[in-house]
Amino acid sequence: MYRGEVKQRTILSMLAVFLILICCFSGCGLSVAPKVGALAPGFTLPTLDGQTVSLDEMRGQPVVLNFWATWCRPCCMEMPYLQEAFNQKGEEVRFIAINLGESEGRAREFAQDMGISFIIALDQNGGVGSAYNIRGIPTTFFIDKKGIICHIRGGAFGSEDELMVLLEGL
Repeated sequence: MYRGEVKQRTILSMLAVFLILICCFSGCGLSVAPKVGALAPGFTLPTLDGQTVSLDEMRGQPVVLNFWATWCRPCCMEMPYLQEAFNQKGEEVRFIAINLGESEGRAREFAQDMGISFIIALDQNGGVGSAYNIRGIPTTFFIDKKGIICHIRGGAFGSEDELMVLLEGL
């Protein structure tokens, strides 16, 4: 390689690193996933009952936040576990299932068929899913009374007991 080529490659490499750093520090659309120990991103979404749900208004109570969709087979399989956990812990813990990108009618039909009685919120444009950096569903966040994420579970729960163990930690 000639000296000029080395210099040109060095300059291009430095420029690439510089652009990457600018992008990272200017928030150019890259989403950083919420982590355990971090404050859960706030949101307000419409619910199937015609109301809205706001995570910020739930401070002081632990929250189970589940991202799902009706077409997701593992989501459908774990929904009865979430319902049973709600039946047992619904006085102590708030349960919110956030449907990602589907119509209200489709989510409503699913909730009725499954006998879901906890809050179903609708994230039809995917904004809250993006804020939580959801890359696969189901994904469940366990949030303590102060709004801090205590645990993140990617994938479906295999049993009600598995879910209940995590609830005891809230």
